Amino acid sequence: MKTRIPRKAENISIDNARDYIVGYYRQVPLLSGEMQQYINFDNAASTPSLKPVLDTVNEFMEWYSSIHRGTGFKSQLASELYEEVREIVAQHVNVDPETHSIIFLKNTTEAINKLAHRMSIGPDQVVLVSMMEHHSNDLPWRANGKVVHIRVHPDGRLDENDLVAKLKEYQGKVAIVSITGASNVTGWVNDVNRLAEICHAHGTRIMVDAAQLAPHRAIDMRDQDDPGHIDFLAFSAHKMYAPYGTGVLIGDKDFFEQGAPEYTGGGTIKIVSLDHLHWADPPEKDEAGTPNTVGVIALGKVLLTLNHIGMDRVAEHEKELTHYMLKRMAEIPRVEIYGSSDPEVVDNRLGVITFNLKEIPHALTAAILNYEGGIGVRNGCFCAHPYIKFLMGMDEQEALKIEQEILHNDRSRLPGAVRASFGMYNTTDEIDHFIDVLKTIASENFQGTYVIDRTRGEYHPENWEYRFEEYFRW
Repeated sequence: MKTRIPRKAENISIDNARDYIVGYYRQVPLLSGEMQQYINFDNAASTPSLKPVLDTVNEFMEWYSSIHRGTGFKSQLASELYEEVREIVAQHVNVDPETHSIIFLKNTTEAINKLAHRMSIGPDQVVLVSMMEHHSNDLPWRANGKVVHIRVHPDGRLDENDLVAKLKEYQGKVAIVSITGASNVTGWVNDVNRLAEICHAHGTRIMVDAAQLAPHRAIDMRDQDDPGHIDFLAFSAHKMYAPYGTGVLIGDKDFFEQGAPEYTGGGTIKIVSLDHLHWADPPEKDEAGTPNTVGVIALGKVLLTLNHIGMDRVAEHEKELTHYMLKRMAEIPRVEIYGSSDPEVVDNRLGVITFNLKEIPHALTAAILNYEGGIGVRNGCFCAHPYIKFLMGMDEQEALKIEQEILHNDRSRLPGAVRASFGMYNTTDEIDHFIDVLKTIASENFQGTYVIDRTRGEYHPENWEYRFEEYFRW
């Protein structure tokens, strides 16, 4: 199948990417009464949409129709485009679609849950995951088998020696090693192809959670006969400038030909009788019901656009931003960064910087950045509670005490930090504004008086609130 090329993104580059971000120049209200152009430093959670993606979605809506079994022209066109995106995905991660199943789902979380369900994990087997994992690459495995955690170094990097030690300790009993491609807390990037070689040398497969890695680095799954071949890969479009609710799970077709899917119904079968059925071939077997066709079209367009820009250029730009941010943050004595604070260490990390201002609650720092700086960040534990508690050096007794408070709906002492995360469109000017506001917070010269909502653990300016109806109406 011949894939299409970007028709409306030929002028986009890393230098002008911000001009192609939907809503980039939107202004938001500040506590002072002024309006400020919004700065989005929360890209690790979700990215905004690219205009070429939005344009493609709007164009496709003229042809939107049910796929795969409709005989009408629109249905046939939509089906053709939907299947074409599998080819685009295969090219983007360098796999053969004839030997690999490319399954479209809601997001990375659903993809990992599907894989965990589809694997036959025996009672004497273990799944190895690391301490640095997002909950989505830990909890699904706990529900389906025994999980053993690989240690991390004090700075949060994966302890590869401990991985090897555990592979030897559980030799012959490791069902799979499931590891993040990059941390959503510290930004550390794992050399997933080298880890794949280690896993295969010990007779086990590897699954890579690429939710954080895919938007920022090129991924090469490699041929199946390559020792560095990645057996399973999952990522989400909503972190890649296509926030329309699509995730991808990729794996060897032979694996998905075996067993039954966890969701059954329309589209998952070849034929059904009253007392028996025959499953469809992969990937349809694992895509129950009407799919998110619009989200899949958006994914295809964004992958073509990122390929046009060049993932190498994306990576270099974000390294420059990370270097600059870490140098500027060193100007603030109260800053404590989790992971590496060295501005020269950027090759093996993403533009994800997690920090606290000493003696200032992380939720208060995040609130002031928003209300007085127009800057969107994230605070808390980033769905990686064990990792955050480890990085912060929290002892178990204190952790259990806070846990009880949370269970009683008091989140006022919720442990955590503030996270600033870059996209390919962010700029050093935005970083300069961020540093100025951060210095104001560190010196405690901020404008507002903030009160905490104890049940939510969030700070808000006293006697002030947004009028959202002025900005969006149904």
